[in-house]
Amino acid sequence: MKNQKIYEADDKMISMIRDNYDLLQSLGSFGISLGFGDKTVKETCEDNGVDTYTFLAVVNFTINGYGEFDADENMSVPTLLRYLEASHAYFLDFQLPYIRKELQESLDEHESLAKLILRFYDEYAHEIRRHMRYEQKTLFPYVQSLIDGHPENDYNVETFSKHHGAADKKLRELKLLIIKYLPQDGFHNNQLTATLHDIYENEVWLRQHAMVEDHIFVPAIRRLEQLVRQSDVTRNISEMVFKNGMNGDETLSDREKDVIVSLVQGMSNKEIADHLCISVNTVITHRRNIARKLQIHSPAGLTIYAIVNNLVDISSVKL
Repeated sequence: MKNQKIYEADDKMISMIRDNYDLLQSLGSFGISLGFGDKTVKETCEDNGVDTYTFLAVVNFTINGYGEFDADENMSVPTLLRYLEASHAYFLDFQLPYIRKELQESLDEHESLAKLILRFYDEYAHEIRRHMRYEQKTLFPYVQSLIDGHPENDYNVETFSKHHGAADKKLRELKLLIIKYLPQDGFHNNQLTATLHDIYENEVWLRQHAMVEDHIFVPAIRRLEQLVRQSDVTRNISEMVFKNGMNGDETLSDREKDVIVSLVQGMSNKEIADHLCISVNTVITHRRNIARKLQIHSPAGLTIYAIVNNLVDISSVKL
């Protein structure tokens, strides 16, 4: 049964670990060192340079195993990226070799069935390495490029999401083979039982790891991609405005400036005509002249132009 408690920033870190000892490995992946005494989660995270909000999102999701998280502006993508990179390193560099060593010590390598078991494990380890190294070589650099504001154009997180899944099918088969077909003497049986326990624990870890990627990391990257795209559109419009002359308002008449302000405020042609006491046809003529002089045709572009040239205050604009 899952722990239903939702931990918060003011909770003691030691209490959270005491209730959920399996979080110890997560601490290492976040770069949090032991020896935090009676400090709160927030104090411990700050001491170790970890974003508290993101840490709690991952920890609470991992502990309770349910729920969707909004990838809001409080989620730190750099923190998530460092966490996943460290988790990969832990699993590939430590956990996979450690379990193989346990298996090796638990089996009689001179028996053909034991050799097959080890070969089966090696195939499983190869699959996991291939899966994780794909993320390390493709996904993680792409995310870093998003963080840096220079995204790679030939990739997006949907490409990763469609082909992502936990590679644990072989692990389930391995457990069944050991349990069903490898009777041992007492000593080796104890070793094999301990190894099986570690295999089960790692199966849970892999499942949780995949869930964090699917339910927290991927949504956060989707949001970052949207923000970067929006930033690119705004930057392109701004560059267009500057390219066509920041002093372009000198070529505009006072009436044309009034029309721009009215447009930015969301008025229709008829509303502008009534507001300025001119005809609708005159409004249309002014708009045509404005577009010709500024080479700006979209409402968003005119809004940026009006703000940059102090025709309107940004606080009065509906963004």
